[in-house]
Amino acid sequence: MTISKNNLPYHELIGLEARVVKSTNKNLVGLGGRVVDETRNTIVLRSIDGVERVIPKDAGTMAFTLPDTTKVEINGSILIGRPEDRIHKKHKR
Repeated sequence: MTISKNNLPYHELIGLEARVVKSTNKNLVGLGGRVVDETRNTIVLRSIDGVERVIPKDAGTMAFTLPDTTKVEINGSILIGRPEDRIHKKHKR
């Protein structure tokens, strides 16, 4: 199944471009890069200059760029959970 805005929470995020667009922590807004790792509660982003930053998933809203260049904003709290367990969750659309 190809990744789309409707099924993003059920897919692997590693390899996608991501950026924090809204957050209660103003220091996180604007941080972005390629997703290089993911844990239950965090996403690791590597910026173009090679700096890796650990971003809490529940920090706010993130914008992901899909392989077809579509940009999708998603609330990070929807992504909480191990990647292998997210496929079994049910989300409100």
